[in-house]
Amino acid sequence: MNVSRLARRLALAAVLSVPAYAYAEAPTKVEVWKTPTCGCCEDWAKHMRDNGFEVIAHDVQDTGPIRRNAGMADYGSCHTAAVGGYAIEGHVPASDVRRLLLEKPEAAGLAAPGMPLGSPGMDGPEYGGRKTPHDVLLVDKRGGAQVFQAYR
Repeated sequence: MNVSRLARRLALAAVLSVPAYAYAEAPTKVEVWKTPTCGCCEDWAKHMRDNGFEVIAHDVQDTGPIRRNAGMADYGSCHTAAVGGYAIEGHVPASDVRRLLLEKPEAAGLAAPGMPLGSPGMDGPEYGGRKTPHDVLLVDKRGGAQVFQAYR
């Protein structure tokens, strides 16, 4: 076997020996602002982590100013997050956040107003499996909204 062929085989063996996860992208960072005692916010953060996001949590006494600054004042829930230049208000599923980041619409972000039962973070055993139909809204930069995903 000539030296050139041996070098190619060694190089290929080296590439193939590196685990696939070494080539994976770093997880997408999500920053979330929540009150320190809110259990459903912790559950939502866990949902995001379980779906491959890196969650950086900030405990604050009042999420209102953050919500207003994010353009989500009319769509309040218990926590506000930021990811990829978008605001995420409330219990929005990770799949909707991924879709938002993929489609990249001109928008302020997504909101699941209120605290809909059955949504991520509002789906634990303490809720008895109950679900309320609700919509995840795509909120535009002027404060208007349209349905992004309906949950029935």
